[in-house]
Amino acid sequence: MQTRTPITLITGPLGSGKTTLLRHILAARPAKIAIVMNEFGEIAIDTKVIEGRNVRISELGGGCVCCSLLGEFEAAVKEIIEKIDPDVIVVETTGVAEPEALAFNIQEALPQCRTDGVVSVADADGLVRFPEIGHTTRLQFESADILLLNKIDLVQLRQIEPLETKLREMNPTAAIVRTERCRIDPEVLFGIGRERKVAPPEHKHQPEFESFTFSSEKTSSRDRFERFADRLPVNVHRAKGFVLFPDGAQLFNFVAGRWDLEPFETDRTDLVFIGKEIAAQKPAILRALDACAHPDNK
Repeated sequence: MQTRTPITLITGPLGSGKTTLLRHILAARPAKIAIVMNEFGEIAIDTKVIEGRNVRISELGGGCVCCSLLGEFEAAVKEIIEKIDPDVIVVETTGVAEPEALAFNIQEALPQCRTDGVVSVADADGLVRFPEIGHTTRLQFESADILLLNKIDLVQLRQIEPLETKLREMNPTAAIVRTERCRIDPEVLFGIGRERKVAPPEHKHQPEFESFTFSSEKTSSRDRFERFADRLPVNVHRAKGFVLFPDGAQLFNFVAGRWDLEPFETDRTDLVFIGKEIAAQKPAILRALDACAHPDNK
């Protein structure tokens, strides 16, 4: 009997740390890994962050891998297996994907593969500040074999146990692991062997999120951009991308009011903004970004 290629699904809400986990896995695990990345937004920010490492990446954009991009997902997986025969395929889904729908598709349409496990990343800081859990996030937590309670360094120690209790109420069987920046032994995430029949899901996407992008070859003033980041509207839940400053580019990560910058090599500014009902605020946000331009731009 031919060995089926294991697929590990990485899921979790927008900004919880999925790409951070993927970067950690690639840095710490030497196995031959292929990655399928499904991004929310027109610019493939996360793919560019992972790019350049010794890994095969297939990019799925402009929709959700668990519904509108199913055919592209199946084609990408088949091509990966035919061309490089990896030890494992890791799928990083968008923050709005429902993992059981994708696991069902793997079961029904990709007999040469099997779902090895579902790893869901939970944002401890986000759960403290915004305790109400939406439909899709609940499904992501309920489907997990392993729940990473990430960003525990951003909350108080006394807040962690109640969060674990909350996750345990949604998923009594998953292993819950506390992490900072998703640092975990990658071997814990693989070889789970999730051999269970997945029933056809009642798949109903919650169309609450919108996105738009900004691109520019001009440099930005760091002070102006930091003030801009501090003043983003509350309904901008997630923003990410690259910002070009006079002293070099930075990777920008914004989640529900918190943001940080880290050095990154690129020659332009590319940003994606994701949130609820943000289309009406797009013109004002774009004007504010234009106003961040450094005075030395010609």
